[in-house]
Amino acid sequence: MGPSWLKDAVFYEIYPQSFQDSNDDGIGDLQGIIRRLDYVAELGCNALWINPCFDSPFMDAGYDVRDYKLVAPRYGTNDDLVQLFAEAHARGIHVLLDLVPGHTSDQHPWFKESAKADPNEYSARYIWTDEALWGMEGRPYIAGMTERSGAYMLNFFASQPALNYGWLDPYKHWMSATDSPEARATIEAMKDVMRFWLDQGCDGFRVDMADSLVKGDDECKSGTCAIWREIRAMMDSDYPDAALVSEWSNPDLALCSAGFHMDFYLDHQRNGYNTLLRDYETEGGDHSYFLCDAGGSIRRFLDDYLPKYERSRDRGYISFITCNHDTPRPARTLSVAELKLAYALILTMPGVPFIYYGDEIGMRYLDLRTKEGGYQRTGSRSPMQWSRDKNAGFSGAPAEQLYLPQDASADAPCVSEQLADADSLLSEVRRLVALRHAHEDLQADAPFEVVNDNERTAPFVYRRGGLLLAVNPSSAKKTFEDSALVGRELVYRIGNPSVVGGRLVMSGQSFAVLSTQA
Repeated sequence: MGPSWLKDAVFYEIYPQSFQDSNDDGIGDLQGIIRRLDYVAELGCNALWINPCFDSPFMDAGYDVRDYKLVAPRYGTNDDLVQLFAEAHARGIHVLLDLVPGHTSDQHPWFKESAKADPNEYSARYIWTDEALWGMEGRPYIAGMTERSGAYMLNFFASQPALNYGWLDPYKHWMSATDSPEARATIEAMKDVMRFWLDQGCDGFRVDMADSLVKGDDECKSGTCAIWREIRAMMDSDYPDAALVSEWSNPDLALCSAGFHMDFYLDHQRNGYNTLLRDYETEGGDHSYFLCDAGGSIRRFLDDYLPKYERSRDRGYISFITCNHDTPRPARTLSVAELKLAYALILTMPGVPFIYYGDEIGMRYLDLRTKEGGYQRTGSRSPMQWSRDKNAGFSGAPAEQLYLPQDASADAPCVSEQLADADSLLSEVRRLVALRHAHEDLQADAPFEVVNDNERTAPFVYRRGGLLLAVNPSSAKKTFEDSALVGRELVYRIGNPSVVGGRLVMSGQSFAVLSTQA
């Protein structure tokens, strides 16, 4: 299952350009993160995922890496990042960096060498045809932009050429095999990047587009999975306490075949996670489960989640997220009362949960013009709202210099006010995280079992180890009767649930955690 520290890990995702500006240039930075580490620790989060902070032309907000071993100057220096590792570790916080292995920026020195007409050691580091007038077998490509006669494959945006990990079954002479010297060189180059940061104090990596390595891969991603198993073996041998989480959302492959320790449960339309919080892109209106009285059903979530959980629970952890930098913030459609219940479920499920910065205070999704390739994602990347001070405490720069505009509403949520309010969303999140830390039965590897999913008159009831938990997102009172309730007491509540003997009464919009039986 990987490093033991993952069992009780609760991650906090930081978008570095939007978290805290320490030098008043309008852009968040590493010293700003260091300044706010006590806040992260007091929230109860004992692990960080930091979105890309490496040198980049920022055509895709840092997911277009120009130098894997250099911190982007706008964030600080390599020494700042090493200091961040040390300061985080002193507070019991592990730190994952964002690894982008499938592509680089077209300004990366590897690509500049690869694009030259004369052959060199980087000529095959990327995927090229051998004629500028040929296409790329139906795949996205660019041609006519370099002195080299060839088209090169793209992995995503136009500025992101695909690194060459080979083709599973090459059928053109310009396609490399997965065991070719050039494919092996790419793998070793990525291992070298990982070792560089692990040696500096990094605790592992979140892996961007983890399934995108080998081209022409089969449905089982056997070529790509083999590479990750090799990398996992390297980590197990040389860095056994380091962790890997994949942007894959397919635990059958990411956990069971590729060897990742964690796999994100991402917001893909109509999957189980999507039906909980963001079921508003389907016909017929929003039927999200946590949208009060919207007609959502926990069964839609369970039908998707349970098979994945059962197949992978002994191989790694499914990671629930409140949101991420690619996903509309849940406060876009959910009220504070609804968010409390949603976070209660997320923070008491198996696996390793991730809280996206600002979600703990209910930061809103904003209607913002695209920035650095964000497009519709930009609205979830606005600067953190710390206080009622200038620029919400994010930066001392003039407002027009901020990385992105902030929520200008008079009631925009902020940390300072919510810390002083015991009924705030932030206070609830802090209590929920503390609850998870206090009970091993709520941590990553404790068993999970559905006790009741008949929602017509009863709440959703589930078991974590010896604890029973129940949630009722509707406005109507619901009851559940079972002998398993006898001898239990409420150890945590949202709203007004009650338990007497074998009868649990859940008021509208409530959540309950019941003790083990006496």
